Amino acid sequence: MSPSIRLLACAVALMMAMGIGRFALTPQLPHLIAEGQISLTAAGLIAAANYLGYLLGALDAMFARRPGQVSARLHAGLWLCAGLTLASFWAHGFWSHMLLRFGTGVASAWVLVMLTSLSQQLAAASNRPRLGALVFAGPGVGIMLTGLLALFSNLYGLGSAPLWLIYAAGALVMLLAVLPFLPRPQASATAGGPSPMQGPTQGIARLGLIYALYGIGYIIPATFMSQMASARFHGHWLTDLFWPGFGLAAAVGVVVASYRRPHWGSTSRWLMTTLWLQAAGVFACLLGNGPGLALGVLLCGTPFLACMQLMMQRLRELSPDAYQRNAGLLTACFALGQLSGPLLAALSNQFAASLQPALVIAGCGLLLGGALLWRPQPSRAGCATVGAPTAQH
Repeated sequence: MSPSIRLLACAVALMMAMGIGRFALTPQLPHLIAEGQISLTAAGLIAAANYLGYLLGALDAMFARRPGQVSARLHAGLWLCAGLTLASFWAHGFWSHMLLRFGTGVASAWVLVMLTSLSQQLAAASNRPRLGALVFAGPGVGIMLTGLLALFSNLYGLGSAPLWLIYAAGALVMLLAVLPFLPRPQASATAGGPSPMQGPTQGIARLGLIYALYGIGYIIPATFMSQMASARFHGHWLTDLFWPGFGLAAAVGVVVASYRRPHWGSTSRWLMTTLWLQAAGVFACLLGNGPGLALGVLLCGTPFLACMQLMMQRLRELSPDAYQRNAGLLTACFALGQLSGPLLAALSNQFAASLQPALVIAGCGLLLGGALLWRPQPSRAGCATVGAPTAQH
């Protein structure tokens, strides 16, 4: 079977697992709050449960070495993303939504970690690095899809429960369409012991801190963008354009980063730029008006997935010999950062009755992350070939 078809299947699977399994909560928050199921503070805790599940799922996936272990987690994650989204139709109130979001966090992490590894192995083996990079536009397209489905459902006056059914149906269609075409793990690529232990690599600790700051900074607008728009436009249909716009911008950002040229600047400079663009987008959201939120969508969304891609590229430059081990370390740093974001938002709303303090902290964290790259450590291996990350994020 053509590697291009398999890589396309990977992109569609990531559309489902991330766009629906992980981020469907964002366009649902205005519904759940308006229906009295949860408060804004509870929404932050539910989002945190989703990201806690993602952290645990990613950590568990790091220990999957044998082909059977990889395949089991990949398929379990795909079916759980669809099944738990369907179960959300019957959920009502804080605890049920929190438990279901925790489960989808675990499932989406399994899918992301396994498909990241399998797709990038396939892209490298078939000499299609740029197509492998474009696989990571899948989550952005998935976010755009969930937003457009929310827009159409709201135009017909549907609430949160019917929208869960629509999301579940879309997830099931995508799952059944791609299952026969997904790459299969090979014993030579997955078996074996862990990477040999090596000494600390210069710059990895700094990169881990930067990735944690990025996790905190991006996750607040990514989680609460729809709710901020709803509060500004009071349920007008324009509210539903912000989240699909975020996804579209993220997909475009991946394409731009995938086709960059070495003479356009180093990986560190591109990474610094993406962090500072997102900081500007977070501060734009503080304006609370329509143009401010639109600018926030553009400046937060476009670098969203590209920043992850560049982070893994920078890691490859710093640590070509201990890449797998250090990628796992960065994954944990990122997951802890994004877990902290919704908790920070919940505290901000609890004590200030607003997301503004959390947005200020998030924006400052992104500024600091970019500043830490202002004078980056020299690369140990020089610039690697531009391509997609080959590790989970």
